[in-house]
Amino acid sequence: MPNTEIETILAYVEASFRQSGAHGLDHVLRVTRLCEEIGRAEGADMRILIPAALFHDIARPIEEETGVPHEEEGARIAEEYLGSIGYDAGRIPAIVHAIRTHRYSTGANPETLEARILSDADKLDAMGAVGIARAFLQAGERGGGIEDADRHIHEKLLNLRGLISTGAAAAIADRRHALLQGFADALEEEAGLTSGAGPRARSSRNTSSPRT
Repeated sequence: MPNTEIETILAYVEASFRQSGAHGLDHVLRVTRLCEEIGRAEGADMRILIPAALFHDIARPIEEETGVPHEEEGARIAEEYLGSIGYDAGRIPAIVHAIRTHRYSTGANPETLEARILSDADKLDAMGAVGIARAFLQAGERGGGIEDADRHIHEKLLNLRGLISTGAAAAIADRRHALLQGFADALEEEAGLTSGAGPRARSSRNTSSPRT
């Protein structure tokens, strides 16, 4: 896609993130880079995939303030904005679909290659070293601690490899899952936790993994 298009969209997205966090702008940019890598390998339409990646979490701050699901509001924002700048109207519905179906916890079915890649890339950023860092960052954001992060790793992150749907993403997922599993095993041994922060560990606040 032309650099002017991506730069215009990126500037708009950047202005929507007022602070960093587990789902901040850095997450969006990492997911976008993963989409570029996977998309090239899988033969995706980058003029669908890259805007979808950049917009996929744009409504996270809105959800945190209002409770409106960010995938739905983000899809609406993307559709409205892309239409306002004269983006290819034939691709906008596919961009909207990818954003609306990327979220792990909704059970939505990504029906296009680009939607599947975005969903895969979003999962990959919750795995490996970055996934570990984000798990602890997210626990801290919610007033939790080590036990909360450990629970999140077991209840969600260690299950993600089995949900990857594209071949290029699966190769990355295998490496990241192995690192994540090794860390989880070491953490439980060193911290004296049972699997998933069970009876031997008491949560500081949260008792279940947050909806992500």
